Amino acid sequence: MPRKKVIIMGAAGRDFHNFNVFFRDNENYEVVAFTAEQIPGIEDRIYPPELAGRLYPEGIKIYPEEKLPELVEKFQPEQCILAYSDLPYLTVGHKIAWVNSLGPDMRLMGPKTTMIKSKKPVIAVCAIRTGCGKSQTSRRVNKILVDLGLKPVNIRHPMPYDPDLTTQIAQRYETIEDMDKYRCTIEEREEYEPMINMGVILYAGVDYGKILEQAEQEADVITWDGGNNDFPFYKPDLLITIVDPHRPGHEVSYYPGETNLRMADVVVINKVETADYENIEEVRKNIQRVNPNAIVIDAASPVTVEDMDVIRGKRVLVVEDGPTVTHGEMPYGAGYIAARKAGAIIVDPRPYAVGSIDATFKKYTHLHDVLPAMGYGEEQMKELEKTINKADVDAVVIGTPINLARIIKINKPSTRVRYDLQEIGRPNLEDIIREFAEKHGLL
Repeated sequence: MPRKKVIIMGAAGRDFHNFNVFFRDNENYEVVAFTAEQIPGIEDRIYPPELAGRLYPEGIKIYPEEKLPELVEKFQPEQCILAYSDLPYLTVGHKIAWVNSLGPDMRLMGPKTTMIKSKKPVIAVCAIRTGCGKSQTSRRVNKILVDLGLKPVNIRHPMPYDPDLTTQIAQRYETIEDMDKYRCTIEEREEYEPMINMGVILYAGVDYGKILEQAEQEADVITWDGGNNDFPFYKPDLLITIVDPHRPGHEVSYYPGETNLRMADVVVINKVETADYENIEEVRKNIQRVNPNAIVIDAASPVTVEDMDVIRGKRVLVVEDGPTVTHGEMPYGAGYIAARKAGAIIVDPRPYAVGSIDATFKKYTHLHDVLPAMGYGEEQMKELEKTINKADVDAVVIGTPINLARIIKINKPSTRVRYDLQEIGRPNLEDIIREFAEKHGLL
């Protein structure tokens, strides 16, 4: 019987995982191509034979998604797999129509097919959109576990942007220098650095079966740190989903974020201190409608400025977490909020943008007050540095959660903005995680 031909449409994350756990050694299927979208510079690569396995001795070519019609004509696949996240339902519908118009079936692979079961208890932190506050929630969860005397090992959703995927099969991070060793992008550093600074071991990479095997050797409990609004790669024993009242309605209108909301054991309504009451209540009603059994926690993410004097009343450039304000569609982040509180004059960064940074503003037209910390490779990091240093401002507000000055040279005064999760009322995450730990015999 001939193998069924498949094209996997992704963005260097979910697509590779779905291949590894379902298609890699599956003699009923032949994956003829990957396509890539959302992340710059990841197309026109090879998914290498070291990862692709015995059925693919030459590896598998990765093409830009825009080439899908010619790929369908060339390979005649029976199926296309939609395998990336944070898409509005309208976009999902358009992609289904596009694929169907070319002939193949469109397939969305779910948890039963793609989740790996761990030998250790798993707590997963996911979200309904990019930029809801997974990072500070994940830090909070891991800190609670450490304070309980347990050893969590954090496994982060993939961001394999290095051209050589063989260097990223299974990465272990314990020190800041490990990020240099693996040539981490700014987006990777935004997620890894705060966790490393907490003293929590972190894993990431491409092959999440191998990663889990290694992490289980040193963990009391696995914490899954989701990316965008994807659902976990591992079967969670406790799923915490973050929602954002600054974007009411998104919790039931984006794929696969609504999946996380419906599966959640705990839903955290974040940023309540800066959101409108009506928006909070809209989100609360949507949670009740689709997942009435979830425990709901209200939480704040208050911002603190390292040195307020650097920006108070000054003309400033605000640099924000890249994914939050680009495909997360937020017009601002923590840096903007901090600058407003300081009475700073926020300068439009667009006139100073160079190269791919300028292209980013042209793609994401909702941005005009903040500069996304784009840095998917050395060239883009240099363009970010040039943009910041070219800006006619008194100071820079760094709203991205890393020490940006460590990896690029900023020629003007700057200060960092930090934000942590603070639950409001009871039950809180500490109550829930203590009960979880007792249930699983960890205490």
